[in-house]
Amino acid sequence: MSTTPPNKANRADDIRIVSRHDVPPNRRRGGDIRTLLSPATTGATSGFLGTLTLDPGEVVTEHWHPYSEEFLYCVRGAITLRLDGNPRQLGAEEGVLIPVGVRHRLVNDSGATAFLVFSLGPLAPRPELGHVDTEPLPGEVSG
Repeated sequence: MSTTPPNKANRADDIRIVSRHDVPPNRRRGGDIRTLLSPATTGATSGFLGTLTLDPGEVVTEHWHPYSEEFLYCVRGAITLRLDGNPRQLGAEEGVLIPVGVRHRLVNDSGATAFLVFSLGPLAPRPELGHVDTEPLPGEVSG
């Protein structure tokens, strides 16, 4: 009996390791968001994973995901997470599952930088359908 899955003999050589320094920051919604493992970077088909750095006073503007759950883990620091407008504290070494359709906003109202890891899945049918913004993005004027 073979221990190698069919058609997978050399796939291990194709697996890419991605450093957060390999991907540019996305600051569109606030903070320093870096999507490390995604369809674009690794060919992922079921979701994506990244990091978020929020300095004191920074926010990630409110949005929601129509197709994906979001798993959020705070590695260090602390944030206030607003879930459908209700504030919840998320501290170091704590995680939360944000269900599909729940509006969420992240605020670093502490005096220290917060570092978080997030994962979303399943993927939206197209990337532009994955987020619905519910407040003006940083630098935008509503109205």
